[in-house]
Amino acid sequence: MDYKVITYIVYIAISLILTFWVGGTLHKYGRTFLLDIFKKDEVLTDSINKLLLIGFYLLNFGYILYNTYTYQTVETPSKMIELLSTKIGAIVIVLGVIHIFNILVLLRMRRKAVTPAQVAHTSATHHRPVNS
Repeated sequence: MDYKVITYIVYIAISLILTFWVGGTLHKYGRTFLLDIFKKDEVLTDSINKLLLIGFYLLNFGYILYNTYTYQTVETPSKMIELLSTKIGAIVIVLGVIHIFNILVLLRMRRKAVTPAQVAHTSATHHRPVNS
């Protein structure tokens, strides 16, 4: 097996592992945030959370597959590492950008879902001065 094939296999494996890890983490810890947005409606929250996870996976898997091919020749281990670092670095950047985009969308949804009185009450309870 040549270095290019090994590079493809390692790239796809690492990219999928990263995608599943990030997706699972976002799914698990994002539920609390979504419950707040959807006023504790667990059925709606779980449905939206699952749909977000599926969209996240589809977008990342598509990019991983699209980005797999390379025109570069990979004849040495050092070239393989260089190519892998570039490709995996791109995947990490894409995962980060998608995460930030999702957070911004969810924050915007939360602002629309929470009334100004609720925000004032939350701010007042979280920012009370500590008595000595």
